Amino acid sequence: MAAQQLLSANLDGFRARKVTVEVDLSPGLSAFKIVGLPDQAVEEARERVSSALRNSNAKPPEHHNRRVTINLAPADVRKHGTWFDLPIALAFLLASRQIALHETLIGRTLLVVGELGLDGTVRPVHGVLAAATLARELQAIFIAPEENRAEAMLIPDLTLLSASTLPQLIAALEKGEETVKSSGSPPAYPDDASDFDFGFIRGQQQAKRALEIAAAGNHHILMVGPPGAGKTLLARAFPTILPPLVAEEMIEVTTIWSVAGLLHAERPLITTPPFRSPHHSASRAALIGGGSGRASPGEVTLAHRGMLFLDELPEFPRHVLEALRQPIEDGFVTVSRSEGAMTYPARFLLLAAQNPCPCGNATDPERECTCGAGEILRYRRRVSGPMLDRIDLTVEVPRVPFAELRSDQAAESSAAIRNRIIHARERQRKRFSALAFSTNAAMPPQILKEHCRLDERGEAMLKAAHERFRLSPRALTRLLKVSRTIADLADSDTITPDHIAEAIQYRGAIQEEL
Repeated sequence: MAAQQLLSANLDGFRARKVTVEVDLSPGLSAFKIVGLPDQAVEEARERVSSALRNSNAKPPEHHNRRVTINLAPADVRKHGTWFDLPIALAFLLASRQIALHETLIGRTLLVVGELGLDGTVRPVHGVLAAATLARELQAIFIAPEENRAEAMLIPDLTLLSASTLPQLIAALEKGEETVKSSGSPPAYPDDASDFDFGFIRGQQQAKRALEIAAAGNHHILMVGPPGAGKTLLARAFPTILPPLVAEEMIEVTTIWSVAGLLHAERPLITTPPFRSPHHSASRAALIGGGSGRASPGEVTLAHRGMLFLDELPEFPRHVLEALRQPIEDGFVTVSRSEGAMTYPARFLLLAAQNPCPCGNATDPERECTCGAGEILRYRRRVSGPMLDRIDLTVEVPRVPFAELRSDQAAESSAAIRNRIIHARERQRKRFSALAFSTNAAMPPQILKEHCRLDERGEAMLKAAHERFRLSPRALTRLLKVSRTIADLADSDTITPDHIAEAIQYRGAIQEEL
């Protein structure tokens, strides 16, 4: 009997790679063997498939008195997870001629993923969005669990067939039930009401301005101030001034969260920038990515196209913070494990906060600092100079006076600030429309002169800042990018000395730390 083939997929990072599921029934003692470098979960598919077939009124492999061999090709790539249960079962049913495809499906490419329960139910799996993307690229009919249907339908022009049980899927394949063609139109979700808004925060005008600049250009920012001054409150309100993701970014972020198994079943599409806030006790693997044997995405990848908030920055272990240097610079992270290296996207905005000293009162005019000079120096040196050099803005967050706290004067709302940021982002998107990025922070050095031209006064001011603060080439580049963002917020095509002066104000604080 000729071998039967179906397509499935295997996760490689946050992308899916094609896997051919081959089934061969040959004379010999009854056996059921899966080859092709399967992991433990794939090996256990034999029991799940056999029980699911038996409870779906089909004959399992052990009832055929034949040697059943399942090959997952390419055979030199490790296969992971429970995606292969359903394609193995369908390929076996076709090979043993227990079912026959309807004539409308003959000759069509089928790409199948899904986990099987012992009773024949088809259970959802993680990472369906990546598999659906692959199916569309291959122009294949995508067969997936019913519970993953809403997620798969996010991919435009996808031909989809979903089922909740194995008998239901068999009937659909034999009767040629119509598949669904997805439009890919983003579903309309109601806006989530936030408990945080810049309009609720009294004072802190300079900090709010710095956060507005950071959001407009996707610049990394550090807030320094005493305990209770409002650093965490500002950070929690920060997502409310960020513009929504564009369509391509929605799919990219949703795919990452799908692979990580973090999507909401009823709202699978992520439309707003993610906000991740790991505790300072988080390990290097939790922050960067890793795991035992097989690499998995970390917080920097889950924060892709969003923000990563690190509260109490010096409390993070130094080796953990040092691991952030590469993703901050490159926008991606490569994690190597025994089963291979995985590259994950990590284009996030770093939002960090810290006290000025161990007791927190070094900059507080109302409270006395109890730390010695040596203690303060050691505390600040927990964050290395090269790490601080990668932060674009540093802003002081002082304690708000009582009069401002009790003032009835309304503060500017997040919505008003977000409108300016959206306008600035749109300027950047048009400027970089032919390039692979869309924000000033991602601007490579080779195009800096083209988009950050300065007049004579601006050059003189930049030179003075370079000499006073002994700016590194990286710091000088980041200062120019921040100046460009400030100009965009002012709806200016040129960078003026005033824009440079404001950028230097936020950069100077970083250099004093260094």
